[in-house]
Amino acid sequence: MVRRYQYDDQFVVVADLGVTDADVDIDVLDDRALVVFDDGSNVAQLELQLPEGAASRGFINNGVVTIEVEQ
Repeated sequence: MVRRYQYDDQFVVVADLGVTDADVDIDVLDDRALVVFDDGSNVAQLELQLPEGAASRGFINNGVVTIEVEQ
């Protein structure tokens, strides 16, 4: 499940992958985030469209990927 939140100065995308943090790689490039993860049976890839912003960062905590875009 992917959720998107819009705040006054930030756009946030959250995806609950249900995997351990060590099984996830996140790359944020311009207006896209690429999330690659191993769910135990196969390697999957998730591409997320992001709004253009000043700075983007992605991180994972307890299997939940969060990508923040400053606006």
